[in-house]
Amino acid sequence: MDDAAKTLVASPEGVLAILVAVCAFWFYIEQKTQWKLFQFLPPLIFIYMTPVVLNNTGVIPGDSPVYGVLGDFALPALICLLLLAVDVGAAVRIMGKGVLVMLLGTLGIMVGGMVSYFIVHRWLAPDAWTGFGALAGSWIGGTGNMAAVAEGIGTSPEQYGLAVLADNVIYVVWLPILLASKNFAERFNRWARVDENRLAEMEAAADLEVRTKHPPKMRDYLYLGVLACGVTWIAAASAPWVATQSVAGITAIAPLWLLEIVKPILTVSVFKILIITTIGIALSLTKARDLPGSHELAMAIVYVFVAGMGARASLAGLDQAPAFLLGAFIWIFIHGAFCLFGAYIFKVDIHTVAIASAANVGGAASAPVVAAAHREKLVPVSILMALIGYAVGTYAATMTAAMCHWVGGGG
Repeated sequence: MDDAAKTLVASPEGVLAILVAVCAFWFYIEQKTQWKLFQFLPPLIFIYMTPVVLNNTGVIPGDSPVYGVLGDFALPALICLLLLAVDVGAAVRIMGKGVLVMLLGTLGIMVGGMVSYFIVHRWLAPDAWTGFGALAGSWIGGTGNMAAVAEGIGTSPEQYGLAVLADNVIYVVWLPILLASKNFAERFNRWARVDENRLAEMEAAADLEVRTKHPPKMRDYLYLGVLACGVTWIAAASAPWVATQSVAGITAIAPLWLLEIVKPILTVSVFKILIITTIGIALSLTKARDLPGSHELAMAIVYVFVAGMGARASLAGLDQAPAFLLGAFIWIFIHGAFCLFGAYIFKVDIHTVAIASAANVGGAASAPVVAAAHREKLVPVSILMALIGYAVGTYAATMTAAMCHWVGGGG
């Protein structure tokens, strides 16, 4: 008797209904109760953990056609939709060198992931590098990048669960630090040698970039659907050929040490995700960027995907949580050190640094919270900064995963 036959709800239709209902339930609770709990533990962790419990108590199966559909079709579509709203030019016009601080913070996440994994990997499972890769996706970009990288490198549901746990635990610690940093603005800005006109110039530039958003209409969803499905089709059709040609080319010209690092990411799944990412960024440079509703639709899909990951997980991997969390704490402070270094060399204020770090670690959900606490006029650009993270997150996190695999001895 298979796994599905032993569960209370076995049909694909029922499983999908439960996954969507779990997502809707936790956002409804957040909206109606306004509990402060959700400021520190976002609905994401509950959306992941609830299906874990439902699976391990026999309500839904750990194996269902729904999970394959989410990975093969829903995930590629949401990546494309997330990237449509990227506007690098506007972010650079407003934040200036702040974008460089964010990118240096991204480098800090890449380096920090490798260093922290080297320290703690002996206490983790051999495939824990895939969990670190997924967490890097979240910290460089957001939940969508986390899902994309996890699918590309084959992160197990258990390792994905550890990444979700670490993401939320670190969020509880890191967000208050970013919010409280406002209190040290004057001393920090003197230390970083910030131009006294910088803040006024940023806010003036932000005023010039204000745009009126219109609610999406029915035809907008059709346009978005055409783009998402078309990009998914192109990527799925071209990924095997691109992977074959790329592997042959890299093998022919790359030195042995570099080949050892990139070997785990030279798969068709990874190339499919990267092709979708590249096309999505290219589309963001066209009029497609003006289509309303793309980000909201993508985020709705990504939460269902996260619920699907939870539904496949067992509780067996939780014994690795202490070592994984230790690695995450080491990791986040390396990121912070890179951000401080960037602030000093680029002469950037504490408000920009905090927003840049939040755009990395917290994504589009947290960056506006930090921006509102520091400089309210910078809330819109904080979202643009987070979208830049979406653009680079999948590439950088995939490479981070490969470096973790390498420093861990290729386990």
